[in-house]
Amino acid sequence: MNKRSRQVSYFLSSQYFSDGLRITLSILLPSLVLAQFDQLQTGMAMSLGALNVSLSDAPGPVMHRRNAMATSALISFLVTFITGFARLNPYTLGIEILVFSFFFSMFAIYGNRATSVGTAALLIMILMLDRPLDAAGVVRESVLVLFGSIWYSTISLLVSRLQPYRLAQQALGQCIHEIAKLMAIKADFYDVATPLDTDYRRLIAQQVDVSEKQDAVREVLFKSRRIVTESTRTGRLLLLTFVDVVDLYDQIIAMYYDYSDIRERFGKSGILNQISRSIRRLSVELDHIGLTIQLPVPLHKPIDINPGLEELKRHIDALSDEGGSTLVLKKVLVSLRGVSQRLTRIQKNLTVTTISPINSEEMEYGRFVTHQEIDLKSFRDNLTLDSSVFRHSVRVAIAMLLGFVITKLLPYGHHSYWVLLTISVILKPAFSLTKQRNIERIIGTLAGGIIGVLILTFLPNKTVQFGFMVLLMLGTYSAQRVNYIVMVICVTPFILILFNFLGVSYLGAAEERFFDTLLGGVIAFVASYVLFPQWESDQLKKPMQAVLKANVRYLQLLLDSLSGRPAKLVDYKLARKDVYVTSANLSAAFDRMLSEPKHKQRNEKLIYEFVVLNHILSANVATITSAQLSDESKTYSASLAKPVKRALFTLTESLRRLGIDSLKPAIEPVTPDANVTMLTGDDQLLGDQLAFIQQVSSDIGKLVERVKH
Repeated sequence: MNKRSRQVSYFLSSQYFSDGLRITLSILLPSLVLAQFDQLQTGMAMSLGALNVSLSDAPGPVMHRRNAMATSALISFLVTFITGFARLNPYTLGIEILVFSFFFSMFAIYGNRATSVGTAALLIMILMLDRPLDAAGVVRESVLVLFGSIWYSTISLLVSRLQPYRLAQQALGQCIHEIAKLMAIKADFYDVATPLDTDYRRLIAQQVDVSEKQDAVREVLFKSRRIVTESTRTGRLLLLTFVDVVDLYDQIIAMYYDYSDIRERFGKSGILNQISRSIRRLSVELDHIGLTIQLPVPLHKPIDINPGLEELKRHIDALSDEGGSTLVLKKVLVSLRGVSQRLTRIQKNLTVTTISPINSEEMEYGRFVTHQEIDLKSFRDNLTLDSSVFRHSVRVAIAMLLGFVITKLLPYGHHSYWVLLTISVILKPAFSLTKQRNIERIIGTLAGGIIGVLILTFLPNKTVQFGFMVLLMLGTYSAQRVNYIVMVICVTPFILILFNFLGVSYLGAAEERFFDTLLGGVIAFVASYVLFPQWESDQLKKPMQAVLKANVRYLQLLLDSLSGRPAKLVDYKLARKDVYVTSANLSAAFDRMLSEPKHKQRNEKLIYEFVVLNHILSANVATITSAQLSDESKTYSASLAKPVKRALFTLTESLRRLGIDSLKPAIEPVTPDANVTMLTGDDQLLGDQLAFIQQVSSDIGKLVERVKH
C-alpha cells in the first residue's frame, strides 16, 4: 500500500471520521424524522441540542465523556432558558453576554474537557440570540434542546458500549502514525541534500504532535479502569503495544549522531543514502502497524528488512577495509537493528492468540496521567491578572460585548450572531493562535462561500443539494478537531445550503457571512493585541525552566546508574515522559512566538539553539541510560562519572539563573584530576559519550546566560 492510500485509510478508520459520521447522523436524524410529521422546527431544536453537546464529547475515558456530556446538557438547558428571556431586552442580553462569556471562558482552568463544555455553553447562547420566541416558546425550546442533548449522549455512549476498545485502537493507531512520520524525518538527517537546520525544525515540530498523541493514548488507556485491569486479549494487546511503542519512540529519539561530521566524512560514499532508505523502510513498516491496529482487518504482510540491513553491514565493512574509522556507522547499524527487532516484536504480538497478563500495579499507570480536580478554590485563585486564563476570559467578554453592540448599531442583516460566533472561535489565549485562526477563518469562509454559491447556482435539484449538505456536514464534523481551515471551508456552504432550504436568499446570506466573518475577525484580532496581550516571548521562561528541570532529573538517573544505583524502570519512564512532554511544550511555545509580530519576538535564535541542544542532550542521555537499565548493574570508576556531575552542576546553575532556587543544592563542580586512570575499551567509548553530554550541558549554560542578558 502506497503512502497516499495509507493516508486515506488512516483517515477513514480514524476517530475524526467516525466522530464526524456519528455527529452528522445524530444531528441530522431528529430534523429529518420530525420534518416528515411537519415538525421541522421541533426537530431543529433537538438537532441544536445534539450539536451543542457533541462539542463536549472529546475523546477520552467513557466516564469522563459521560460526565462532560451530562454537564453540558444541563448547562445548555439553563443557558437556552436564560438567553430566551434575556433577549427580550437588549440591555439584559448585553449583560448576559458579558457575564457568560467571562464565566464559561474561565472553565479553561480545569483542562481541555472543561474548556469544551464552556465552548458549548457559549455556542448555545450565541445561536439563541436571534430566535424570536415568546415565554412559552422559550420553555419549549429549552426542553427540546435538553432532549436533543440526551439523544446525542445516548447514541455516543451506546456506540462506546458496543465498541469498548475502538477509541483506544484509534488513538493508538494515530499515535503510531505520528511516530512513523517522525522516523521518516530522521531519515532526512542522512540526506546531504536537506539542510540540517530544516531537519531539526521539522523534527522538533513533529515531536509536539507525537507528544499530543501519546497523551491522548495515556488518557484513554490509563484512565479506563476496564482496560487497565483487562483480562482479555484485546485489552492486554493495547497496553502492551503502547508500552512497546513508547520504548520504540525512545530508541528513535536516542538515534542521535554528529550529522555534520557524518555527512562530511561519508557523504560521497553512498552509504548515507542506504541508511536513509533503511530508516524509511522501518518507518513504512511502523506506519502499517498503526493502520493494522486501526483497521478491523490487516491489509499488509510484514516485510523482512533484515536483508537490507545485512547489505548495509557489508557496505560498512567495505568502507572499513578501505581505511578510516566507521565506528559511528556501526553504531547506526546497531540502532537500526534494535528498532527492527522492536518492530518485529510488535508485529508478532498482533498475530498471536494469547497475550500474557501485565502487572498493572508494577507499571503504576496512574502516575503517567494528570488528574484534574474541579473545585471552587481553583476558580477563585485564578481571579487575578497574573492568571493567563483570567486575562483571556476578560478579553473574550469585552470582545463579545463589543461585537454585540456593533451588530446592534449596524442593522445590516438578521444573522448578526455570526459575528459573535466568529469572535468566540477565533479569539484564543495566545496572539499567534488568534492570528492563525483569523487567517484560516477568512480564507475558509471565502472559499466555502464560493463553493456554496456554485452548488446552489448550478445544481438546482433539491435532492442533489441535500446530498452535498450531508457530505459537507460530514466534512465539518470530521475536521473540527484536526484541521480548522477544512472545517470552515465545509461549514460555510453547508450553512448556505441549509439557509436556502429554509427560504433565505443564499446570495444575501453568503454576503452577510463574509462581512460578519471580517468584522468578527477584526474585533478578535484587535482584542488579542490590545486587551491584556500575552506574548510568548514573555512566557518562554517557564517552559525553559521545565525542560531544564526534566533534563536534570534525567541526568540524575544516569549518574545513579553509573554509581551502581540503577533507577526503577517506572521512574526512568516517568523521567523520560517529562523530558519529552516539556520539550514538546517548549517547541510549541517557540513556534507560537515566531508567529507573533517581529518587534515582540526576543532571542529567537538563542531559544532555537536552546531547543535543539536540549533535544541533543536528552537523546544522548536516553542512549546511555536505557543501555544501563538493560544491562546488569555495574559500578564505574569515579572519574567516569565526573562529566555527568559537571553537567548536572551546569544545568542546576542555569536553572538558578532562570529563577529556580528551590532545587536541592547543586553538585559542586568537579575539578580535573591529573592522575585519572586512562580508560580503555567500552569504558573509553562511554567516557567519550559522557564528555559530549558535559559539553552540550556547558553550551546550554552559556545560552541561558546570554538569554538572561
